[in-house]
Amino acid sequence: MKKTIILGSVLTSFALVAGACSDSSDGEESSEDLFVTIAAGGTSGVYYPIAGAMANVYGDAGHDVSVQATGASVENVNLLQSDQAELAIVMADTVEQAYEGFGAFEGEDPQDNLVAIAGLYPNVVQVITTTDSGIESFEDLEGKRVAVGDANSGVELNARMIFEAHDMTYDDISADYLPYGEAIDQMRNGMLDAAFVTSGVPNSAAMDLASTHDVTVVPIDDDAMNYLNDTYPFFIEDEVPAGTYDNEEDISTPSITNLLVPNPSLSDDEVYELTSLFYENLETIQSSHEAATDIEIEHFQEGVNIPLHPGAERYFQEQGLLDE
Repeated sequence: MKKTIILGSVLTSFALVAGACSDSSDGEESSEDLFVTIAAGGTSGVYYPIAGAMANVYGDAGHDVSVQATGASVENVNLLQSDQAELAIVMADTVEQAYEGFGAFEGEDPQDNLVAIAGLYPNVVQVITTTDSGIESFEDLEGKRVAVGDANSGVELNARMIFEAHDMTYDDISADYLPYGEAIDQMRNGMLDAAFVTSGVPNSAAMDLASTHDVTVVPIDDDAMNYLNDTYPFFIEDEVPAGTYDNEEDISTPSITNLLVPNPSLSDDEVYELTSLFYENLETIQSSHEAATDIEIEHFQEGVNIPLHPGAERYFQEQGLLDE
């Protein structure tokens, strides 16, 4: 297993400066600075540039901000709960597992204090291989060397479910627990046959591979998709559009919504402030990556499977998007 690389200082405690705020009923934002650490993902993924754009927005508003590279969803939930992050981008399936205490959080107490700010954009499950591998269907992965993501990462949790949907397990492959940036490098060097890349579309690492190799995106067929819909309803039918990696046709595959999740201990005024700044500067955030262009305020409830934080609720009520 590869150890997660943390860029920058790993902070073990954080002070939130919460001071005099106007009455929440008048809708004014907190005037005090926050110290905000944003738990993102690997530097080759989509979370990281989006978190960077968020950091610029919050920094310009006078807040002290840090972006932390992580192993993504599972680690991000743990960072929130251990007060090592104020905000995190997390896939909806990971949130549900933490909230209810199953899957990657089996045997742990349900983390039913988790709350959301909003649904952001879909993370598309992309099983990437090269044309030279001869892999054309999911079943063709049998006996192959496949990167399934960091152990217990959101990517890896997805991979387990996708194998389950095809009545397969890791016993049917030679599994390698690598983040997709490293996995793509290994594929380029001929040491891997395929990799799970669950991210926004396009993924920069997969784009890089497509610049030197003919890339194939393995489709997920209807039977597997129906199983996922019935068993894990957080999966949404989606596609990798034609031309993304020089593919001639749309490729059928599932996706999962990414959520913006705050530290549950943040006050209503603090979350209101962070939510307001996020959406008032949405163009800046959308410009960080093509996947972020799917973030729209009108879709803030899509894929959200935990309660909204009251501070976020107040903001959306003021925008006329939620009943008071």
